[in-house]
Amino acid sequence: MSEPAREVLTWETFGAASRELTEKIVDDGFVPDIVIAIARGGLIPAGAIAYAMGVKAAGTLNVEFYSDIEETLPDPIVLEPLLDTDAVVGKRLLVVDDVADSGRTLALVVELLKKHTDEVKSAVIYTKPRSIVAPDFSWRETDRWINFPWSTLPTISKS
Repeated sequence: MSEPAREVLTWETFGAASRELTEKIVDDGFVPDIVIAIARGGLIPAGAIAYAMGVKAAGTLNVEFYSDIEETLPDPIVLEPLLDTDAVVGKRLLVVDDVADSGRTLALVVELLKKHTDEVKSAVIYTKPRSIVAPDFSWRETDRWINFPWSTLPTISKS
């Protein structure tokens, strides 16, 4: 049985993708006060976008959903350490993740943050057609499994 077709994002293509995604956000006129990364997949894209926009305030929200390739927990779970929600009251937030696959993680985080501020928008590198939410900004759509340059190689550990 052959491997399914994969979308392969290289570091070089990621650099261009993050700039193009940032241009979409800026062209829309949205200027966030804080960029919020959904950890772990959104950490690198959020940092790249924050730098490209000149936004110095950044935060993270840790969410666990995927347990392996194409395997998820029953529901996404917010993990500690928690985001200081008092710090986001009245702020414009840009929530960033690597992919809106099922969309459940992105939906959870956006709804959680909307309880604390009025303006929350989302950006992802990739959107899958099956996502239950349409991110406000997306670089590309694919239905393939994505090999991200930061998560493709095996973890490094001392055996």
